Amino acid sequence: MNIAAAANETLAHNSNLLVYSAMAVYTLAFLAHMAEWVFGSRSKVGRTAAALTAQSTASATVSAQKSRQGGTAVLERPEVVTKSLAGSRDVPDGPGAAGDTEKGDLYGRIAISLTVLAWALHVGGVLTRALSVQRAPWGNMYEFSTTFAAVAVGLYLLLLVLGKKVRWIGLPLVTTVLLDLGLAVSVLYTASDQLVPALHSYWLWIHVSCAIISGAALYLGAVSTLLFLFRDSYESKLADPAGKQPGAFASSVLERLPSAASLDKFAYRVNATVFPLWTFTIIAGAIWAEAAWGRYWGWDPKEVWAFITWVAYACYLHARATAGWKGRKAAYLGLIGFACYLFNYYGVNIFVTGLHSYAGV
Repeated sequence: MNIAAAANETLAHNSNLLVYSAMAVYTLAFLAHMAEWVFGSRSKVGRTAAALTAQSTASATVSAQKSRQGGTAVLERPEVVTKSLAGSRDVPDGPGAAGDTEKGDLYGRIAISLTVLAWALHVGGVLTRALSVQRAPWGNMYEFSTTFAAVAVGLYLLLLVLGKKVRWIGLPLVTTVLLDLGLAVSVLYTASDQLVPALHSYWLWIHVSCAIISGAALYLGAVSTLLFLFRDSYESKLADPAGKQPGAFASSVLERLPSAASLDKFAYRVNATVFPLWTFTIIAGAIWAEAAWGRYWGWDPKEVWAFITWVAYACYLHARATAGWKGRKAAYLGLIGFACYLFNYYGVNIFVTGLHSYAGV
């Protein structure tokens, strides 16, 4: 018995070391992602824009000279379509964080390689934690947070393997993962322990794993939605030459992102794909509640906010299919839905007492 306890304690210690090692490598990946954006700032888009500006200035000078000489030449500024119309796609996607530069692309590839290494260490930490407790490694907030971050990075890497051009998610993802793991190891950490009898069920594997996968996918959708709002505002300013134009820093970042239409489409596809899984998560939780407490639904705070999250995303999907509610209005609903998911996890677990509070922080 003592030998088994010592072995479990060693595994728990190794799990912590792997998580800390993953955080160190994620930090290097974060720096590499930053370098990708910085060294890719002089992108092909930027150079082309600078050349067109210089050409336009030279043409204006020649026209002015001809005008002073009695000429009749008039310089007309060509109309450039920058804003996508409803149901159309007029704006090409940006060149990405690397900005079509070799140095930027090199740092981007280094960032992806480091992310893969960090993710491998991260998954090793999660699996080692599972071996130390001999159960599913998501019985408290610390375990849920570390697993959630691992799944989010895993989904991102899977999209890359499938050939999706989503490298633009890398920087916000790695930043968020570092914040999530930092909070987990410093505030939410709970020593390895067994669960209360109510949680000893195969539904722990089904219900909580679906909640983690759903949340990780909804996070990717939320990042895309947030970036859509910035890119959409950027395109709107470009479409109005008489209005206030974007600053140099905003242009350097936003011109390399996918178009607003592409970001909006990506967010919608992610949210629409994962919505049935979130629905099943709630149903599985109700079935587990009946087995553990003898009722399917009891308006426990965790149950209530899971349902509120479901309603928010249902409204988002409905808005996408309703004329006049596409674009920014629907995007706000999507962000509200993810905010509800976050409150259901952090707010309810930490500040609200209910039947789901027995697992501890």
